[in-house]
Amino acid sequence: MDQRQVANMSKGGPDVIIDFIFERGLFYIAIVNIGEAPAFKISVNFNREIRGVAGTKSISEMPLFRKIEFMPPNKRITTFLDTSASYFGGGQPLDIETTISFHDRHGKHYVNQIKHNIDIYKDIGYIND
Repeated sequence: MDQRQVANMSKGGPDVIIDFIFERGLFYIAIVNIGEAPAFKISVNFNREIRGVAGTKSISEMPLFRKIEFMPPNKRITTFLDTSASYFGGGQPLDIETTISFHDRHGKHYVNQIKHNIDIYKDIGYIND
């Protein structure tokens, strides 16, 4: 990402991220526009295949991560990944790199690369209801 893109993002442009969410023994993945402007033509590439729902679904290949045409500012789309017991017991990747590609309303292209360490959630205690 060049300096103009970084400067534009800090001046109210779009800024799309991927977040792994751990809540009470459940994992979710969220795609979020944390920027102040809409994002267009969003796609996400995961460096590894991520299988969820007890290993039955390829989460990283879901259409959600392939092409979102439009995402307004502060919009969040969250999908269930797996239970923590299933994810950690199923040999799923713990170090995940995501590359998020998107455009602003003028067609300028942006890329965010984010590294996630899922292993940090492994020893967190929780209570099931």
